Amino acid sequence: MTMSHDRFWPKRMPKTLTYPAVPIFRLVEIATEFYPQKAALIYYGAQVSYDRLDNEIKYLSGALSHQGIRKGDRVALYMQNTPQYIIAFYAVMRANAVVVPINPMNNEKELAFILEDCGAVGLITTTDLLPTAEKACARTGLKLLIAGAYRDFLPEAPCLPVPEYMMRAPTGPHAGLEWKTLIDQQLTPPAVEVGPEDICLLPYTSGSTGKPKGCIHTHETVMSNLISAYLWVTNTASSVHLSVLPFFHVTGLVHSMLAPLYAGATLVLLTRWDRRAALDAIEKYRVTHWVNISTMVVDLLSDDSVARRDLSSLSITCGGGAPLPEAVGRKLHDLTGLTYVEGYGLTETISQTHFNPPDRAKMQCIGIPDFGVDARIVEVEGVSELPPNTPGELVINGPEVMKGYWNRPEETAKAFLQLEGKIFLRTGDICYVDDEGYFFLVDRTKRMINAAGFKVWPAEVETTLYGHPAVKEACVVGVPDPVRVEEVRAYVVLKDEFRGQVTPQEIIAWSREQMAAYKYPRQVIFVEELPKSGTGKILWRQMQEKAHGDHGAEDEN
Repeated sequence: MTMSHDRFWPKRMPKTLTYPAVPIFRLVEIATEFYPQKAALIYYGAQVSYDRLDNEIKYLSGALSHQGIRKGDRVALYMQNTPQYIIAFYAVMRANAVVVPINPMNNEKELAFILEDCGAVGLITTTDLLPTAEKACARTGLKLLIAGAYRDFLPEAPCLPVPEYMMRAPTGPHAGLEWKTLIDQQLTPPAVEVGPEDICLLPYTSGSTGKPKGCIHTHETVMSNLISAYLWVTNTASSVHLSVLPFFHVTGLVHSMLAPLYAGATLVLLTRWDRRAALDAIEKYRVTHWVNISTMVVDLLSDDSVARRDLSSLSITCGGGAPLPEAVGRKLHDLTGLTYVEGYGLTETISQTHFNPPDRAKMQCIGIPDFGVDARIVEVEGVSELPPNTPGELVINGPEVMKGYWNRPEETAKAFLQLEGKIFLRTGDICYVDDEGYFFLVDRTKRMINAAGFKVWPAEVETTLYGHPAVKEACVVGVPDPVRVEEVRAYVVLKDEFRGQVTPQEIIAWSREQMAAYKYPRQVIFVEELPKSGTGKILWRQMQEKAHGDHGAEDEN
């Protein structure tokens, strides 16, 4: 395909990259040589220098080796954003092993499934999650369990609001080894046995299309994306990142942890999203970079103090996972002068494959292909490439694409196709590319609503709904209909000041004026909140199931 976007490639950027041929943990070791006393992390006011970070990585690596962890072993990380997460991530790799990041919101059954599926030999967590971790370990027979406490890194007088549960001292004995005891032993790390082509990371997909699947990533695939993330948003040692996206998710991992630490930057780390804490952090620490999910931007801008806050230090704010509503993007620009830079990626590609050029970003757009990425639009049920402005499935070839799914050869085979002698990953996402080479996400292949034969993409309807002044959040799903096949339903969270002041019928009437007759929601239901994943994405599938359940109950009456 003709790469028409080349003319919009940022002038300051090279078009190809050469990647360091070393394991990921070497990057922190090098940053430590350059900036030993500089703050790598600021955790509610407590500062952790690069020197301390590097030492604790080595000590934990030595402890893991002492506990029998060997090359290729899988060690799971089951915790929220903490200094322990960062240390454990690099330490597992430094022990020549493989990190398996797990959503801390997973319950015992979900955790046990992943531990069994990947054949984990160790689990590292925090004391608040120990009850679930211990039960999952008992179910799977996993013996090595390590637990750290938030208090090990929190200052006596935090400078930012800290959730109360994080301040509690651990209670009672547990089956696991104590983090602090292992670090205090100061054991020597093992010899390095891994190289760029060795597996280092096994993140699991969300399971939105079935059972979660482990995506096989090597030091090489991860390196390609963290280097491109480092360059694209102009990371330097003077950068200050607000690290609020969960590290178990690839976007937070690459953009709010790996790339900044490679640069020698400082992470202002929050364990839980809290808009007041985020605003305080931006002001106090002069945050320059904020990578987020669009729901965080919506929440932050709804704070009644935001207009009085000093956000002038921000040089870039960007994200992915869900389009930022245009009305929200305009408000953000009015407050900061910044255009929200959207990107796109998958667990299978260890974060971004597309990014908007920061100096020529388009709203509601996932951008242009990243360094070394060949992206095409093909028929959903075939392999023929489609012309510009025609929706089809996005397929990707690039250095960040996974090597396959863990122990799932049949699903791996289905995930790839061949075009012009190259292997492409099928993303399962419906996109189109415009005449300038920018890509736009329409929706997931399985989320389409069939309204009387017309295709309705929920993301498009949601984007329109966000333009209504009363709408804070929206989730659009299809509801079975005997005449129209499916009806469009919108679950809406109202802004506080509009509660009791607007009716569902008014939202429907407004929507009718904003979009084609077959698209606008015939049903609007107000809800207090929408379910979200650990990364802040709205769980539309849960709302879809709820809608179908409600419909079934209505049919029975």
